[in-house]
Amino acid sequence: MGLRVLSVLDTTKVQYYHFKAIIIAGMGLFTDSYDLFCIAPVTILLGRIYYPHNNYKVPPVVASTMLGVALLGTIIGQLIFGRLGDLIGRRRVYGIALALMVLSSFGCGFSVCTSRSCVLVSLSFFRFILGIGIGGDYPLSATLMSEFANKTTRGAFIAAVFSMQGLGILFGSTVIMVVCAIFDRVTDASIDHTPMVADLAWRIILMIGAVPAAITFYWRMMMPESARYTALVEHNVVQAAKDMEKVIEISMAQMMEDTSSGTTPLILPPPTYPLFSKQFLQRHGRDLFSCAATWLIVDIIFYSTNLLQSHIYEFILPKTQEVNAFREAYNVARFQAIVAACSTLPGYWVTVFLIDRIGRRKIQILGFAFMAFGLFATGGPYSFWKGNSTSARNGFMIFYGLIFFFCNFGPNTTTFIVPAELFPARFRTTCHGISGAFGKVGAIIGAIGVLWASHDKKTEGYPKALGVKNTLVILGVISLVGAVVTYFFTPETNGRSLEENEHEHDENANANENGSANA
Repeated sequence: MGLRVLSVLDTTKVQYYHFKAIIIAGMGLFTDSYDLFCIAPVTILLGRIYYPHNNYKVPPVVASTMLGVALLGTIIGQLIFGRLGDLIGRRRVYGIALALMVLSSFGCGFSVCTSRSCVLVSLSFFRFILGIGIGGDYPLSATLMSEFANKTTRGAFIAAVFSMQGLGILFGSTVIMVVCAIFDRVTDASIDHTPMVADLAWRIILMIGAVPAAITFYWRMMMPESARYTALVEHNVVQAAKDMEKVIEISMAQMMEDTSSGTTPLILPPPTYPLFSKQFLQRHGRDLFSCAATWLIVDIIFYSTNLLQSHIYEFILPKTQEVNAFREAYNVARFQAIVAACSTLPGYWVTVFLIDRIGRRKIQILGFAFMAFGLFATGGPYSFWKGNSTSARNGFMIFYGLIFFFCNFGPNTTTFIVPAELFPARFRTTCHGISGAFGKVGAIIGAIGVLWASHDKKTEGYPKALGVKNTLVILGVISLVGAVVTYFFTPETNGRSLEENEHEHDENANANENGSANA
């Protein structure tokens, strides 16, 4: 019997299950962005509670550690779960990644004691475990969505999964504002006094992040294995057809037919070369370099610009000395929500609408180019923007929002999509995990580097370094490098089946091998 399930997947109309899969797969990304954007307000509360002697600021080493351990966990999770997804199946490890996120989010809130050192050690440990779960979710969610979707709307559906990050930012900001508003109203907090009940506020904020992911756990466990994995890696074509019959409105009889009919789709023989062999590097080394390098570059910029918000607060929001702990955290969360609603979310949604119309490669180059423009526009005249003029501050926010819009209508989304489309089924989550791990190396460089490099004078434990202006300009140059790498190394995957992408690599590799032999 010949298997038609792959061609059915590539041509089937959009159905209810596709939208359900977006929610199920997107909850990991939702939790990721919730954690990323709630940590800044949480750090404010921690500084107010545990560091009154340090001008209410968490010391640089502690702040760097709290950022770094979560990102380190993410790197480990992407590599381990990415490899497991190819070795034992996407579905078998998918629930484990979500369970780690849920349990560690609760663990962050239940950090087991109240003394400063004990709380911070416990919090860092659970953030590390949370990072492993988040990292594991990246390659599995992207790959499952790419393998379920049809080839004409595949980019939009993977982008829709990734856009759940934007909703996670808004949800997190809303939770922080509500919790802080309640505590501000019912406690005696003042500018110079932070009640110990504030220790409960940040715990509630972190634990609520586990709720949306926990709600989808049952449906994630009920998802069938990807038909492409079952057919192409496990070589069980009958089970692949049975699994798809459960979720797509098409009978098994329509998916199975005699090979003699001549209508069976292209199914390549399984590759015999191992991961990172000479053959693998010949066929996929260039693509792996492209995916890893562009993801590293965009995460340097994305995490840096997010962390630079602490400097923007200085001339946009009231000073620490002017508000109490809850009001300060509330103001930061409100600022994050405004940026997300005005630039981040629209960037995601424009990508969903356009990515299958104009392609991944063009969007990625366009995004890097306009991010560079926004970074130069904010960094070059930074002293002017930082002036007391309201119009100057508004102008700065327009260009700052432009960076986030084109980051998400650009490489932040496409670097998540392309690795899920380029590689063979038996290497797909592994290569996505490797690409994402390089991205999180960039995140560590950006997040921790900018903490130390963005000060132009010695202050609050930070040494004198480059300053915000020079940091933004350097990030602009890095963004241009991303555009160049994309132009020369990133192929277009739009409108092609996953098997066609793989077949093209094998044909090119065979042609190169034959050319070398003839020479």
